[in-house]
Amino acid sequence: MARKKPPAQHANHERWLVSYSDFITLLFAFFVVMFASSQTDKAKVQQISDSVNQALKTGGMTAAVHEILGGTVDEKGKGNAQMRGPGGSEPRNTPTPAVAELLPSMTLLTKALESEIKAGKIEVHLEPRGLVVRLPQAAFFPSGDDSVDPSTYEALDKIGKTIHELSNPVRLEGHTDSVPIHTARFHSNWELSASRSIVMLDLLATRSGIPRERMAIAGYADTAPIAANETPEGRAKNRRVDIVILNQEVAIQRGVKAEPPRVPVAAPGAPSAVPTKPPANK
Repeated sequence: MARKKPPAQHANHERWLVSYSDFITLLFAFFVVMFASSQTDKAKVQQISDSVNQALKTGGMTAAVHEILGGTVDEKGKGNAQMRGPGGSEPRNTPTPAVAELLPSMTLLTKALESEIKAGKIEVHLEPRGLVVRLPQAAFFPSGDDSVDPSTYEALDKIGKTIHELSNPVRLEGHTDSVPIHTARFHSNWELSASRSIVMLDLLATRSGIPRERMAIAGYADTAPIAANETPEGRAKNRRVDIVILNQEVAIQRGVKAEPPRVPVAAPGAPSAVPTKPPANK
């Protein structure tokens, strides 16, 4: 009996797909690795930015920047810039340029106002927008009025001297609590907060020789509180005038032109040409 011939096998013309799929898989893995690396860098940069902003508000800038850039220290004494544990890159403790710009001025001003800061009459701190000198109402203004206590002129002269030596533009921001005011002179908290800013501008211009074109005023009334208005302590914190020395980056963003420093024209402690109670702002 004759054997049957096996069926003829057809040639496999699709074997190239195996090599092609392997190539595509490797190419996809390559781009995934590249994408993951770029996302890690972006996440690190964002983490640094958020940490610096938070540190500026709480006063722990050095520690926060070190934690992000230098990482944690493990049992072997090695730091890690991106992950917990050993390894990682070398720590770098360098603040952002916008923050570093006003650090020397903050150091000098904090030293000059040491007694006022300890007494709680003045607060000095850095924010992303610049150096903020906070003047509580209780130390500088009578309640519901815009006249500056002459006993505070010495402290204002120290602030004015620092501002005069810089070229940065300055914003004078008045704030009140949420308790409405309605007097013959001030019909609302808006008028009171703006008037206090104007009086402070006049004092800095007259006593410290700061050009008025370098300064701007703003009245926020009770719209930007830093504490709850439900308690007397919180309302006391909200009644304030903030002298904001803007960093150059923020000034450029806001279209404010900074001027070069000028020679002081009024020595600290000189008699003030501004009356204790200036005329009402019309």
